[in-house]
Amino acid sequence: MILKTKTLQNTQTPQTIAGQKQEQDVAFYLRRAFKDHPEVLVINDFRFTFNGETAQIDHLIIYPYGFVLIESKSIKGHVDVNQHGEWTRSHGNNWFGMPSPIKQVELQQSLLKEMLKQHRSEILGKLLGIRQQGFGMRCWDHLCAVSSDAVINRETMPAAVSEQLVKTEFLVEKLEKIMNLKSKFFRIINVSDTRPDFNQEELNSIAKFLIDRHIDPSQATTEITSVQTPQVKEPVASFDVNKVAEVKNQAIEQPTINSILRCKHCGESTNYTPMYGKFGYYIKCNQCTKNTPMKQACPECQSKNIKIHKRNQSYTLTCQDCSHSSQVI
Repeated sequence: MILKTKTLQNTQTPQTIAGQKQEQDVAFYLRRAFKDHPEVLVINDFRFTFNGETAQIDHLIIYPYGFVLIESKSIKGHVDVNQHGEWTRSHGNNWFGMPSPIKQVELQQSLLKEMLKQHRSEILGKLLGIRQQGFGMRCWDHLCAVSSDAVINRETMPAAVSEQLVKTEFLVEKLEKIMNLKSKFFRIINVSDTRPDFNQEELNSIAKFLIDRHIDPSQATTEITSVQTPQVKEPVASFDVNKVAEVKNQAIEQPTINSILRCKHCGESTNYTPMYGKFGYYIKCNQCTKNTPMKQACPECQSKNIKIHKRNQSYTLTCQDCSHSSQVI
């Protein structure tokens, strides 16, 4: 059962366009395989915060025995992983280092597990006054799904990484092997399978808890404003559309680092590193490790015809249409 689809972003760079397409491809295979399965619950593009940290999980699967997290990566060329777990990928005739998506999804999994453990009694309740078994002993797995046309050199990579790295077209087969689902009747009579399982009511409760805590990326400006100016919390769906637009416009009118530049993937507005690459200046988010171009729409006229200039450690946005200039870092 698909609980949440991929939230489409207004992407511009070839890298982000390819990344979004890869997530859509994975979501397509998950939908075809599990859309009618009541015990396999799929949340695509799940974003949440806990203990001051933010995580974005490309695809999260909840099933009777536990959880599977999937990180999508668009890799069109070759991908290598050495014995130290360090990743490299090819582009044309050149090779480039890249962050390990396995390490990235491990961090996401750790934060998700902490959050579920802290809210265990709220989610699972109690049975005859005794707390049910929590989340620590459940099955926790994570995978990296890469483009089906990627070339994977499995001969030299660590066996553990090879097990967690799968092409998109083989993802469902891998998931079915990991989940190893059995009928409810077989679970009762099969004493050899000692995995604790969630019943349907518990699955639904977990799903509701997570969906309620999803952060829509379009709410990022509103969320930051809410932290700076305390107000009553309520779902964005209940906001008046004009009021939401007014809040966003107010944020734009104040060209500070928090309102102009933030990670387009998780909304982080301060914890990032300025970088320069093939497509110009960008920031590398230290929270979710993804990249965001510094080129943003002009805060005055919304034109995308802008340039980024660097002087010492400062980065300035200059609009070529209205001549507006703002310091982004």
